[in-house]
Amino acid sequence: MHIFKNKLTLCLLFLYCSSIGFAQKLTPKDISRLNAIAKQVTIIRDNWGIAHIYGKTDADAVFGMLYAQCEDDFKRVEMNYIEKLGRLSEIKGQAVVYNDLETRLLIDAEEAKADYKKAAPWLKKLLDSYADGINYYLYKHPEVKPLMLSHFEPWFPLLWTDGSIGAISTADLTTTELKSFYGSDDKFAYVDKVKDMQTGSNGFAIAPSKTASGNAILYINPHTTFYFRPEIQINSDEGLSAYGAVTWGQFFIYQGFNENCGWMHTSSNVDVADTYAEKIILKNKKLFYEYDSKLYPVIEKKINIKYLENSKLIPKTFTTYFTNKGPIMAKRDGKWISLKSRNRSMASLEQSWIRTKSKNFDEYQKAMEMKANASNNTVYADNKGNIAYWHGNFIPIRDKNLNWAKVMDGTTSATQWKGLHNPSETVHLFNPSNGWLQNCNSTPYTVAGENSPKEENYLPYMAPDGENFRGINAVRILSQGNNYTLDKIIADGYNSKLSIFEVLIPALVASFEKNIQPENPIYKELIEPITTLKNWDYYANENSVATTLANEWAYKLNPILQKVYVDEGETDQVENTIQFAKTASSDDLIPQLQTVVTELKTKFGTWQIPWGELNRFQRSSGDIDLVYKDDAESLPIGIGAALWGSLPAYKSSYQNGTKKRYGFNGNSFVCAVEFGSKVKAKSLLAGGNNGNPKSKHFMDQAKMYQKGVFKDVLFYKEEVEKNAERTYHPGE
Repeated sequence: MHIFKNKLTLCLLFLYCSSIGFAQKLTPKDISRLNAIAKQVTIIRDNWGIAHIYGKTDADAVFGMLYAQCEDDFKRVEMNYIEKLGRLSEIKGQAVVYNDLETRLLIDAEEAKADYKKAAPWLKKLLDSYADGINYYLYKHPEVKPLMLSHFEPWFPLLWTDGSIGAISTADLTTTELKSFYGSDDKFAYVDKVKDMQTGSNGFAIAPSKTASGNAILYINPHTTFYFRPEIQINSDEGLSAYGAVTWGQFFIYQGFNENCGWMHTSSNVDVADTYAEKIILKNKKLFYEYDSKLYPVIEKKINIKYLENSKLIPKTFTTYFTNKGPIMAKRDGKWISLKSRNRSMASLEQSWIRTKSKNFDEYQKAMEMKANASNNTVYADNKGNIAYWHGNFIPIRDKNLNWAKVMDGTTSATQWKGLHNPSETVHLFNPSNGWLQNCNSTPYTVAGENSPKEENYLPYMAPDGENFRGINAVRILSQGNNYTLDKIIADGYNSKLSIFEVLIPALVASFEKNIQPENPIYKELIEPITTLKNWDYYANENSVATTLANEWAYKLNPILQKVYVDEGETDQVENTIQFAKTASSDDLIPQLQTVVTELKTKFGTWQIPWGELNRFQRSSGDIDLVYKDDAESLPIGIGAALWGSLPAYKSSYQNGTKKRYGFNGNSFVCAVEFGSKVKAKSLLAGGNNGNPKSKHFMDQAKMYQKGVFKDVLFYKEEVEKNAERTYHPGE
């Protein structure tokens, strides 16, 4: 997603202006209409650069919201829709052709256009305002040169309807299989999905019985790619007043709160997509698939993709295939594999908006009854003291006797979905007696400790998620907590214990002491590192050498320890780790530590490297694909990887040519909210809210982020006005 130099950008713009209809210019009538809308919208930028939008109508607020987002980081707004249109290869070249093909197979632009035409009047107003806000920004900022999208269409939000960072569910199908099926005759590279990638979020809800004030508290802690979501507030005279994180280019608050209630989404492993083995028959030179002993024609669809090569766009046409389940995505054991999923829907977008205006628990439940959220769990709290949890939302009804993690028989209607489960049938929990709820992308059967839902009461496909070490850490901490305040829930949310090492380090020490004798050269090399780890308290911090050793060592162990998302019948991360620690030989544990010590000595001259010296935060530019350099300014970060059990997440890795690790994923927008007669909240954002390095708000929260120091949220207009940095109408 690199931003190319002016020459290439101009080349691309010329190609697009001459070949497609996304570069329409505004007419004088359009300009007059948009100027009138802009006068009805006020944007107040507070002292952190956060936009507070005020409009007469909800549509006015959406107009201002998208205009403000474009001011803060237009390139991320644009890139999100280039990706959802399946057109990344027009910028990044042939390396992502099959990623674009996957997107086109699963997100149909023609369906999005059709949905827009039949949308309810209230939704169509919002969609129109979405496009108007961005297009007005581009009109007012001719110096901004889009990579591709010079004009935004109102149906674009119907390509991406829930706000989730993943957005596309492919069951266990991979880009490798897709390429093998559709592109075995070409030599294109491709970027495969990273299966079991460390992603996700933490959500905590604390009931009044466990808070100092007697008000419910919600802790919002998404773990996403840095700068993927900004912080914003939208208000209207139609009852809209929502604050939180919005995904660039979307018009609803994805994770946040209004004056009455708040919602936090964590990534779910609920089964929402299934694979089918099709029986394909060639008859009279045409393809058919068998279904309930009858033959039906395979639907063929031409998908045209262009990719950038030597500053030119090269066309490539794929003939793709569909059955009544969905697109053919792979071939296994000689059979074509189709995918049934729902990766976008108008109902999902409607639900995403409606929940932001919920006034109470009943209204939020009513939004959940739309059964349209296909990628998230929900942690909820409100000003009446309710706390609640739903594990997933969109869950198809299936034959309970089948293991739906497996490939299904596509020849029979017995494996078809039979509608959707009502939320009351799915795994959920309201107001548990223990007074708290948590989810860390882990099993819902520990969501409230001993008061959690019981696994035997639910179908396996509703919650195949296993336990992970973040979940164990959260249950441990919340079980001990009481008299919660905003500051206390923030402190608990920043508990940095890497609980996986409570299992792994004792196994390492025992193996070393048993198998490595003092006369062994390895003993002299490793005795000090082993002693350092043996004396460690398992908490990550900036000055800890043990954190460095443990983190580097764990990544070199059996990859099964990193598997955090599981299907029905699979063992989870905690079970895998315990089993590994019980059965690991010295060869499974000690050479890996020896490698770490050698690597650290080679790079730094010593293995005694504090974690903060190795683990860094650097934001050198506003580019989407950042370049990291050891000799450029950076900050030490004491947080460890959530993969190993830390509640705050900081995922870092070595970058091209660097000796140090640089963070790119983890804690991004974090917020603690208390719901009383007036809502109170504190928040923190990685780096800052603006993507322009010249802005004072590009890195104004970086040192706070380093230390976990939160700012006060300005929710009420009088607070915003007292701390206003700039007040204006869009276009001024």
